[in-house]
Amino acid sequence: MAGPFTKEMFSWDDFASGASVVAIDNKIEQAMDLVKNHLMYAVREEVEILKEQIRELVEKNSQLERENTLLKTLASPEQLEKFQSRLSPEEPVPDTPQAPEAPGGSAV
Repeated sequence: MAGPFTKEMFSWDDFASGASVVAIDNKIEQAMDLVKNHLMYAVREEVEILKEQIRELVEKNSQLERENTLLKTLASPEQLEKFQSRLSPEEPVPDTPQAPEAPGGSAV
């Protein structure tokens, strides 16, 4: 009597279709790797662009803060009061250093 598996149970068509499935799986895996690599490259490129924009914005912010501090220092108390009165109610009123009045009137 024959064992549990007979020669007739496995045909060449089964092996061919099995090889075909493996080939398709390999192609799908390769395509997914290409997509993943492309996305990773695009994300890295975008991250570098955003990092550069952040650096530029931090520099611009620092420059504006220095200018703001200088202008507050040079402005007279009357000018600061007038400026603060023009601020809209939603905006917080910034702390203003009291600049000494320059001899002869306004420092600006």
